[in-house]
Amino acid sequence: MAPEKNMRSLQDELLPSTPGKFKLEQRSSHHRQLYRCFSSTSTMFLWALFLIALTASYLSFHSFIDTGNRYLAVSWGGIQWERQVRNSAKTHRSGGMSVLVTGAGGFVGTHVSLALKKRGDGVVGIDNFNNYYDPSLKKARKALLQSQGVFVVEGDINDSHLLAKLFDVVAFTHVMHLAAQAGVRYAMENPNSYVHSNIAGLVTLLEACKTANPQPAVVWASSSSVYGLNEKVPFSESDQTDQPASLYAATKKAGEEITHTYNHIYGLSITGLRFFTVYGPWGRPDMAYFSFTRNILQGKPITVYRGKNRVDLARDFTYIDDIVKGCVGSLDTAGKSTGSGGKKRGPAPYRIFNLGNTSPVTVPALVSILEKHLKVKAKRNVIDMPGNGDVPFTHANISHARTELGYKPTTDLETGLKKFVKWYLSYYGYNHHAKPVNN
Repeated sequence: MAPEKNMRSLQDELLPSTPGKFKLEQRSSHHRQLYRCFSSTSTMFLWALFLIALTASYLSFHSFIDTGNRYLAVSWGGIQWERQVRNSAKTHRSGGMSVLVTGAGGFVGTHVSLALKKRGDGVVGIDNFNNYYDPSLKKARKALLQSQGVFVVEGDINDSHLLAKLFDVVAFTHVMHLAAQAGVRYAMENPNSYVHSNIAGLVTLLEACKTANPQPAVVWASSSSVYGLNEKVPFSESDQTDQPASLYAATKKAGEEITHTYNHIYGLSITGLRFFTVYGPWGRPDMAYFSFTRNILQGKPITVYRGKNRVDLARDFTYIDDIVKGCVGSLDTAGKSTGSGGKKRGPAPYRIFNLGNTSPVTVPALVSILEKHLKVKAKRNVIDMPGNGDVPFTHANISHARTELGYKPTTDLETGLKKFVKWYLSYYGYNHHAKPVNN
């Protein structure tokens, strides 16, 4: 019935509306067929117009919803947000600096932020809280920072609009760039994340720094991984670093070249820090000492790699407090950037420092120390090191940092691991007998 009704309605529209002026004549069978065909085609045309209009309305509505969702998803901006940023950036000591710390929810970022805040510097953090490892640990670090008056913006360093806003709200004197995709082995699973964070993110940040007025001095985290397949020990800043053993190392090496470019062209003061195997409380769960501790307590076997000819792997383990000293010392001695509005006005400092402990320890020795403090025997599974980008040893020459920064590590591995184990047992709810409190 509905189609017939629609047909009659269409016919009424096609006929004159003035009664008595037009009389429908008898038509031949052929004319009637043409008329029906024409009427049917017109009906389909109107239905098509209706469907097109409906589809357009649907897409427009969803575009509106998506735009609204993106707007709501933005976790920064507004008067209250700006007030929090300014308050966190305020200095509370004479000659204090105002520092933007990227990766503030990370291991090193949290400790550096706390140290700067404690001595009266202004600190604003930024972190994207990704899920490379348990985000709850990062959130816990964020809560710790907030309890000490450090505001952490949840955002990505690739977001140029966010960075521009931060520099517009606060005239940062320094940037401590610690945000990065870490880990050597994960690069084989997700290589793009390293390019996104360690290269694209670095460039986006440097672009924001170069155009800021005044330009901040930049201190950033490179890595001991840049030494790659270098066999000369100990590793010195003057050594060649053109043989990376992993994509992670390659992105950090690329970062050193990129920062040099921005220093040369735009007058940014740049200091690169090559960290050597940082460990300690609030550390990264993907690090060996952390995962060893977890597995030992859970009664699970641990995998201990060994190098060629069954040589034990060795690392220059550096306690977090010593790394923090080097980071803060680098900020204090950075020297000013010389550019303005993206234009260089003179040469600016460009420096690279090793931050290590200068006392490499083998991985089996590390495990033995953990066994001692955990009071639990590890189930060791010793295998040859696979070709996953790891290197057999690291050893830092820190004479340059000692001379220029007054850098002097004071914590040996025995003492540092004891502090880490104490934190780990407390954070994860273990009692003195190494059993979960709630299990």
